[in-house]
Amino acid sequence: MDLKTTYLGLTLEHPLVPSAGPLTEKLDDLKRLEDAGAAAVVLHSLFEEQLRIESAELDYHLSHGVESYPEALTYFPEPSEFRLGPEDYLELIAGAKKALRIPVIASLNGSTLGGWTDYARKMQEAGADALELNIYNIPTDPDQSSAEIEDTYVEIVRAVRSAVTIPVAVKLSPFFTNFAHVAKRLVAAGANGLVLFNRFYQPDIDLETLEIRPNVLLSTPMAMRLPLRWIAILYGRLNASLAATSGVHRATDAIKLLMAGADVTMMCSALLRHGPQHLGTVKRDMIAWLEEHEYESVAQLKGSMSQKNCPDPSAFERAQYMRALTTYPVPPARGS
Repeated sequence: MDLKTTYLGLTLEHPLVPSAGPLTEKLDDLKRLEDAGAAAVVLHSLFEEQLRIESAELDYHLSHGVESYPEALTYFPEPSEFRLGPEDYLELIAGAKKALRIPVIASLNGSTLGGWTDYARKMQEAGADALELNIYNIPTDPDQSSAEIEDTYVEIVRAVRSAVTIPVAVKLSPFFTNFAHVAKRLVAAGANGLVLFNRFYQPDIDLETLEIRPNVLLSTPMAMRLPLRWIAILYGRLNASLAATSGVHRATDAIKLLMAGADVTMMCSALLRHGPQHLGTVKRDMIAWLEEHEYESVAQLKGSMSQKNCPDPSAFERAQYMRALTTYPVPPARGS
């Protein structure tokens, strides 16, 4: 069975890729994922806020008190000698490239246009095979228009694209007025791929302490329905790779997303629940399904049920929405 796929110009042995998360923070865990059969890995994200904080601390230590103490100018080491948090990330990239045989994709997470995007170049220099740009933004300003928000996304992608020559994928949320239009603009700005979709972690209220707490809930297979729809709609319309993330727990989830047009299917929650070895289970089940249904390769499967190739293209649009609502069975009244 030929499971090979191409993502961001990288040839992968199969389409199962661990996404950015707790299991991709340490080199030992990355080795475990490779041993379990990962086709590539996306490292955990380096955040814009980390880079801003480290830069501010560095400026403070280099300048604080220089006018009061003559020895201050020589007391602190040169900037190149500082051990900043982001430097550890670069070491992780370099270490992973040295230790692993599979592609290593770095992840840069931010929400505003700024100098932090220059760090993408350092990730490339450290050896990253590609970069996943995770733009995570929750607009709260009622005076900021949707056009302004979308323009910021485009400018961030352009800034990163101008800083690197390696492939760049953009991880997005689905909350745009016209997602297809935004996707087209980002590809035109230089994105080589789109990762659909980012999950917004919603806050919760602790009724005992009356504090707002972050609430991270692992995904379920139902979450794959949203990326499935949009990947199916975008397949064949954009000159870019498509990655599905969120809700990939079983071989059947991955197969459906590949049929919709995904080049790779990314996993996180399922691996946190079952461990890295779950990759092998999903891969074996995928091969069994393909053989049972007489497929010879993933390439033969890919995009076969996209909107472009589906016998009923309206299935991904409003007509199917109305059909679903009008045909759902109503339970009988009690006592009848």
